[in-house]
Amino acid sequence: MVTGSRRSRSDPVATHEWVVVLDVCAKLVLLLAVSRVALDPGWGNLEGKAPGTRAITYPMLAFLVPLVYAVRRPAAPYPWLADLFITLPAFSDLLGNRIDLYDRVTWFDDAMHVVSTCLLGAATVILAGSAHATFPRRLTISVAAGMTFALAWEVWEYCAFVTRSGEVGTAYADTVGDLALGWLGAATAAVLFELANAPRSRKVPPSPPRPASAHRSGAPIGSDG
Repeated sequence: MVTGSRRSRSDPVATHEWVVVLDVCAKLVLLLAVSRVALDPGWGNLEGKAPGTRAITYPMLAFLVPLVYAVRRPAAPYPWLADLFITLPAFSDLLGNRIDLYDRVTWFDDAMHVVSTCLLGAATVILAGSAHATFPRRLTISVAAGMTFALAWEVWEYCAFVTRSGEVGTAYADTVGDLALGWLGAATAAVLFELANAPRSRKVPPSPPRPASAHRSGAPIGSDG
C-alpha cells in the first residue's frame, strides 16, 4: 500500500504510485542489463571497465534498502522515493554506457557525477528522517553522505579498472574534478529540499479579530436574557 500518497502534494517525500512503478521497473531493467553485461561486456560498451564487478555491485546497491527493511522490519512506511534515488545511479550508468553517451557526449560523465551524488545525498536525507529538518542539517547529512559515496566510487574505479586502462595518465585530475562535482551534487540536493519545503514554511496570515459579541453573558442573540 502506498501510504505516502495521502500526504500533502508539497511534501518532498510523499510517495505516489508512479514512484513505485519507476522504482520497480528500474530494478527489473537493471537486473536484465547486468545479466546481459556479465555474459557480453561488448553489449554494454564496458570492455575494460570491470563489467563483472559492475554486474555484482550495482544490484547490491539497488537492493540495499529492500534488504535492510526486510531484516529490520521498521514500522515506518517503505521509503519508495529514497529507494528509487539509490537505484537510479546504477541504472543510469549502465544505460549511459549502453548507448555510448560517455564517449559521444563530452559533458555526460560530469553531469552524471553531479546528478548521481545529488540523488544519493537526497536518499540519505530521506532515510535519516531529515527531509523537513533545518537547511544546515539537511546540508550536513547530504554532503557527508554524498562525499562518502563519491569517494567510494572513485576508490572502486581505481581498484577495478583505472590502473589497467588508458585513463591512468589523467586519473588524478579526473578524480579531483569528480569529487568536486560530487560535492556540488550533494549540496544541490539540500537546496532542492529547501525549495520543496518552501510552500510548507510559508506563514499563514493571522485571521482578522472577531467582533466583540453584543451579549457577553453568553445568552443567545435575540433572547430576552
